Amino acid sequence: MRLTIIALAGALLLGSATLAQAQSSSLDLNLSQDAVQFEAAGELTHGIVLGGGVIDSDYRHDATAFHAQLLGVERTNDYDIGVGARWTQFDTDHGKGGGLGLGGYGYAYVPAMPALSLGGYGFYTPGAVSTRDLDDGYELGVRARYAFTPTVDGYVGYRALRADFDDDRGGSRTLDSGPLVGVRLTF
Repeated sequence: MRLTIIALAGALLLGSATLAQAQSSSLDLNLSQDAVQFEAAGELTHGIVLGGGVIDSDYRHDATAFHAQLLGVERTNDYDIGVGARWTQFDTDHGKGGGLGLGGYGYAYVPAMPALSLGGYGFYTPGAVSTRDLDDGYELGVRARYAFTPTVDGYVGYRALRADFDDDRGGSRTLDSGPLVGVRLTF
């Protein structure tokens, strides 16, 4: 079932990027001991990227989170940054719901090793813009990326995904947390 959900989400995201006639696109897959995450993104116009993804985690309990985001991005030989809005939809054993959040990512290239970049990302969804059971939530991560070729990056990192649901007596729940390894293709 998990692979079916991820495959359908991936096909939908890839189709969306194709329909948008993206100038630059990427596909990203990462794995941890308890989770799998797939993301796709496409540049709508110079500096504006539309993307989305899904993470399915069995960390402590079953949780699936889908997201769609619109970011303003800038890429140079020194850095890669993006800032914008993200809708995240949770389907977990603790509750269901979604919300609009803000955040972004930032990576700096190491001058002595230009293929290596270090950085991270973060998105926060406050209760003021959430629906159903979701009170608030966030996803944070750090990564070290290495460009093996101009179109293939490999990376290692750490992710934390947490959410607080109104009907959950335990308060904020960690839905996924831990080290991961991944690959990103750009075309």
